[in-house]
Amino acid sequence: MENWNLHIADWTVIAVYLIGISGLGVWASRHIKKMGEFFMPRRFGPVMMAMHGFGTGAHSGNAVTVASKCYTNGLSGIWYQWLWLFVTPFYWLIAPLMRRFRAITTADVFALRYNRGVAVLFACFGIFGLMVNIGLMLKGSGAVIAASAGNMVSANLIIFIMTLLFLAYGMAGGLAAAILTDYFQGILTIIFSFMLLPLAMNAVGGLTGLKQAMDQEMFSLFAKTDITPFYVFVISLNGLVGIVAQPHTMGNCAAGRSEMAGRAGFTVGTLLKRVCTIAWAFTGLAAVVYFAGRSIHPDNAYGLMAGEFLPRILPGLLGLFIAALLASVMSSCDSFMIASSALFTENIFRPLKPNLSEKQYITVGRLAALFVVLGGMLLAFRLPNVIKAMELFWKVGPMMGIAFWMGLFWRRMTVAGAWASTAGALAMLWLTSQSFFTEIIGRVSFASTLGMVVQRGEQLAVPLPWQMIFYLSTGIIAGIAVSLLTRPVASEKLERYFRLIRTPVGAGESAPEKPCTLPENAGPPLRRELFPGRSLFISIPSRISWLGFAGMAVFILLMIFSVAWMVG
Repeated sequence: MENWNLHIADWTVIAVYLIGISGLGVWASRHIKKMGEFFMPRRFGPVMMAMHGFGTGAHSGNAVTVASKCYTNGLSGIWYQWLWLFVTPFYWLIAPLMRRFRAITTADVFALRYNRGVAVLFACFGIFGLMVNIGLMLKGSGAVIAASAGNMVSANLIIFIMTLLFLAYGMAGGLAAAILTDYFQGILTIIFSFMLLPLAMNAVGGLTGLKQAMDQEMFSLFAKTDITPFYVFVISLNGLVGIVAQPHTMGNCAAGRSEMAGRAGFTVGTLLKRVCTIAWAFTGLAAVVYFAGRSIHPDNAYGLMAGEFLPRILPGLLGLFIAALLASVMSSCDSFMIASSALFTENIFRPLKPNLSEKQYITVGRLAALFVVLGGMLLAFRLPNVIKAMELFWKVGPMMGIAFWMGLFWRRMTVAGAWASTAGALAMLWLTSQSFFTEIIGRVSFASTLGMVVQRGEQLAVPLPWQMIFYLSTGIIAGIAVSLLTRPVASEKLERYFRLIRTPVGAGESAPEKPCTLPENAGPPLRRELFPGRSLFISIPSRISWLGFAGMAVFILLMIFSVAWMVG
């Protein structure tokens, strides 16, 4: 019995997965009594947090993006996910910082450092950014499943079914359910990432066959145009600025019971994704050779490879692939949904209605999750393709990431400076997408030489890296200028903010009743600063921070050289 290119064994595997994972997520809801337990449980160890970090970061939309870009641009398309590669060692330093804030959301941190208005601004940016990301994932996964099933089932129908499933257990169990299910879904995501690679490479004659059938330029890690070293450097810098302003980062770092659990979740989980990216890239390259002479949409390359090979091997394998793909999407969407819900409930709704019960706030959080996901689903239907959606997501985070970093390193950064940095960056992002602005830039003698403008069709356009340089530099300059002209933040607010950063999370430390407050059993603050008593705040990293950072950097360099050696 076959329907939509799926054997009855495939349907059985998919059904077992869906029923099992939904039941597990609902089961996790039995302990949810307070908002903290729903949005930030703070009770998981390093292994669970690592799989949560991996599950949140890795999803089928990533595979679709990388395979699609490698199909059209060659191996350099790997940077559409590896653009975060050079940022990863910094995760080892960022994770304990986020845990020490003792916050439920990143907006709580903005409220403490600046004021509630800036926190609401961040909440709006964060909710929109995660809606875009949810839409990106749903669109990418729908394309893969539809392609692997022979396009006999609508991608929109797949998006609708997936949405219902992760809504069900995410709304019931909150972040605890997301972390628990991510452990099992992370394993399936690794299977999803590697199960196609040996079959695809065997079909094209391995690396030798690829090299014989393709132009050698397709194996370059950097392209002569588009994905150049300059492109990778700027987008990596943009990623570092924006990563702290992605709302789910707080959960990846702070839902563990210790700082080390947060480091494991944010760093080790992310490194797993970087390894999986290699498999996605080579599968996309294999698709170039395998589908030579056939016209396919690049976004469908990964799914078509699955539909071509897996049913021939064993009934049920395609079902396992689709179940793993569903797992990769649901493990990310549930975390994004809870992070968005927390922003609305904790930082927008609760200040307006401060006297409701914990049960009522949880109900509001669940309803907010529903509306956020519905918004993401609508975006999925409207986004032109996964590449454009990915680039839009890259640009959203840094809009408020500038204010986060400047507030962390510079005590003189003010509330007005935070608004100015965001408004300036946003205005420059808009300007660089307008034809009149690109024409003005095009008249500058050195603009074309530096690649600030390029010809696209009949119009000039600002390339993505230069667009990022323009809005990042504008945001920083605006933040500094306005801060120097406006009233400083109250000293008691600053002292509370920096004392949190300096106070490590102790073993068995209880969660505070209010966000961003030190519990009674908190240990003494550290005083390791490079410039004590000055406007600049630069904390001297501990020995474990230096060693971890160096170890991650070495691992990343080895990964890059290994891929270069394989295709060299």
